[in-house]
Amino acid sequence: MPAREPMTDAEREQRAAAFAHSMAQRRTVRDFASTPVPRAVIEQCLRAAGTAPSGANQQPWRFVAVSDRAIKHRIREAAEAEERSFYEHRAPEAWLQALAPLGTDADKPFLDVAPWLIAVFYERFALDAEGQKEKRYYPHESVGLATGLLIAALHQAGLATLTHTPSPMGFLNEILQRPRNEMAYLLLVVGHPAEDCRVPDIQRLPLEEYTRFF
Repeated sequence: MPAREPMTDAEREQRAAAFAHSMAQRRTVRDFASTPVPRAVIEQCLRAAGTAPSGANQQPWRFVAVSDRAIKHRIREAAEAEERSFYEHRAPEAWLQALAPLGTDADKPFLDVAPWLIAVFYERFALDAEGQKEKRYYPHESVGLATGLLIAALHQAGLATLTHTPSPMGFLNEILQRPRNEMAYLLLVVGHPAEDCRVPDIQRLPLEEYTRFF
């Protein structure tokens, strides 16, 4: 067991409260500045993501961090094509109504503007040295945990994020040259918010509405 810093219960509560307060300031943004973010910052946040628990410790997450302008633009073109199809043909009316207050549409300029896109993949199965399939246990849950840690780490580094999930996302495998055993989980847009960035006035549920103690 790694050594842990000794703390009193009061100190634990203080640290937990400070972290909760910090995370309460986190907001999803859709307007990013083009201000560069050093690769070293992204690397450290990905190290944090890689500490997540996973089924049978198989660590089925794969991250592809993209800062190349040409590749980002290819991703934007492919994502917008899927989004137009979604908004015009595939989205149920109830889903469109739910999205309306957020002001989203098929145009995704942030995919060009933000300095980093992090494509998150999960291994549906592994391939051994002979190319035979090996089972992966709880890959969705494991990658979800790793992604949550990544978002928290990026926030702690003073960066804004947007979880983007165009559907389907098979174009990410093609553009980013990922193997057939990997499935796109989501696309995380990362950077600094634009100077004139505005976010919807949303409210988060109070603790009492989503938690029970026995």
